[in-house]
This record gives sequence, structure tokens and C-alpha cells, in this order.
Amino acid sequence: MLRLRSCIVSHLLSSPSTPLPRLLSAAAPAVSPSTGFAVEEYLVATCGLTRAQALKASPKISHLKSPSNPDAVLAFLAGLGLSRADVATAVAKDPRLLCARVESTLAPNLAALSGIGLSRSEIVPLLRLRCRSVVSKLQYYLTLFGSSEAFLQALKFNCNLLTHSIESAVEPNVALLRECGLGDRDIAKLCVGMPWLLAANPECIRSMVARADGLGVSRESPMFRHAMHAVAFHSEEKIAAKMAYLKKTLRWSDAEVRIALSKSPMMLRSSEGMVQRMSEFLISEMGLEPAYIAHRPAMLAYSLERRIRPRYYVVKYLKENGLVSRDRDYYSALTPSEMIFLEKYICPHKKAAPYLAEDYDDVCRGQVPDRFRFA
Repeated sequence: MLRLRSCIVSHLLSSPSTPLPRLLSAAAPAVSPSTGFAVEEYLVATCGLTRAQALKASPKISHLKSPSNPDAVLAFLAGLGLSRADVATAVAKDPRLLCARVESTLAPNLAALSGIGLSRSEIVPLLRLRCRSVVSKLQYYLTLFGSSEAFLQALKFNCNLLTHSIESAVEPNVALLRECGLGDRDIAKLCVGMPWLLAANPECIRSMVARADGLGVSRESPMFRHAMHAVAFHSEEKIAAKMAYLKKTLRWSDAEVRIALSKSPMMLRSSEGMVQRMSEFLISEMGLEPAYIAHRPAMLAYSLERRIRPRYYVVKYLKENGLVSRDRDYYSALTPSEMIFLEKYICPHKKAAPYLAEDYDDVCRGQVPDRFRFA
């Protein structure tokens, strides 16, 4: 009988036009509460979970004695147009969704969320949040983040965002971030990638601010938000060790390290291997002065293999063949977008250097042509 019910609900999920309430009502007597409810089997046969997913999920809904409420939830989800795969994903992520009351929670939340302008695709991930205050909290977050897209991105990083108290946790932390010099726009951008800050211990935030200050980044600078992000998971000891490594590897003075970090604080997140490779190429092969790099640290964020090396070879080739001035700054070739670089450095030389575009593509793929092997 359980399999019969499973087949009926599975059919509903694959055929939204089926009269859901009538068929579910007809199937209702299939399993009696007195006979028990095979939760794991239901999750596999009816909800589409894998056996491993069902084994993990079943303890969270083991208190259910009947499939009546889960059936109602599945019918509701099918009515929204969710595919069987969508339903399986939603239930695997939050099995307790099957315990939600359609009439008192899911349907009202759907109506309210639709009423504030969210699309159906944006609403679906929020339906598993069964708290009654979801709409008022969502309105707050939409104002804070500035768009539903930004909020949903933050929600992916912290699915518990809507369970935090706005009044006692989120608002005080937002106020603290403002006191530390961050504008609302910077707070929104910072918290999209680190939404846990919104409910963090205030002392944790103050400690992050102190570590960002220690990099020498002004709180009035647009880089302060990036500095906060850069130090988020680093202790003062780890930051000091990283600064020492940058100083040694890139041959910088103490002042140059601070100049570079004030312009590009996310360098703290760079791996030592990457910094070593950059040093070897920029200083040893390109011949750039350490001070020059310190004042233009953005180049350290570019890909060595896909951007710096290929563009350097193109400009060096043009210089060697008298097609551009030997005084042309290499950095000016690293900063433009790919389209502008091609328009400025490749296209004008098609006649004088007909193989330049092909050679450039080869270097981007990791192959250095003979024309780019300079003596």
C-alpha cells in the first residue's frame, strides 16, 4: 500500500496538471497510523532521495506517524511547478520541510513572499524556512543588501540567516560596522560573502576591525572593506608572518609592504607558492623593481599564466621589433580588459606581425612559440 501511495504522489510531482487534492484524498487510507510509517522508504520512493540521503534524513522526521502531512507538502510543492529533482533537493537539504503545515505556514509565506516582489524561483529556496517571521526578516534583509539577488547569494553561504533575531543580533552588528566607518553599501558587499558577521559576537567584529587597522588601511578608504575581508580568518600572528613573507619574497621594505597592502589588502589571502612564482617572473624575468610592484600591487592579483606572461611576451615582441616604443610601460598592458588589449596591442599590427594573435593564443594555452623566445 505504501508503494501505491508513493506511485500516486510521484505521479503528481511529474504531472502538475493532475487534480492533486482529490488524488491525495483518495490515497489517504493507504497507510494507517497504527501500522507505522516507513519514513526511509517514503523518502526514497516518494521524495526521490537516494538511499544514503534518506538514511541521513530519516532521523530528523522519525516522529512522523503518517504520510498525510508530507503528502500535503509534496502536493503543495508540485503545485508550484517543482520537478521531482527539485523536490528531492529541497527535502534532502531540510527533511523537516515535510513537517511544515501547508495551511498555516507554507501557503501564507508563499502569498506574502510573492507580495513583496520575489519571483517564484527566488521564493522556492525560502519555503523550507518555516519561521512565521520570515517575511518581516526578509524585508529587512532586502533593504540591507539592496537586492534579492545579493540576499539570496548571502543565504547560500548561511542558510540560517533568516533564523537570527534582527533586533538582538543583526541590527546591533550592522550599527557596529557603521561605527567602524563602513557605509551601508560596503556593509552589504562585505556581508554577502561573510553573512555570519551579521550574527557574530561583537568582540569578534571589533577584533577584525583592529586587525584591518593594523594593515594601515584608512577606514575612509574603499579598501577598508577588503581589508576586513582579508583579515577575517587570520590571527595577528598569521598576518605578521604573511607580511614578513611578502617582504622577503618580493624584496620589499617595511614601508613598501604597507603601501602594497593599503592598495591591495587581499594579498594576505595569496598562497606562498603563487607569491614566489610572481616574484620570480616579475622581478627576475620582467626586470621590474620591487618598489614599482609595491605601488602597483593589483598586478599580483592577475593570473600569471593567462594574463601576465602572455601580455608581457606580446609587448616585448612589439618592442623588440620596433612596433611600439621601448619606453612603453608593461603595467599599462596588464590592466585593460581582454577586448581592449587585443584592440590596442594585437589588431593594429596584423600586417607587420601576422602571427602575433596566434602566438598570443599559444602562450595563453601554456605553449611558448619560437618568436617569443627572446635572447
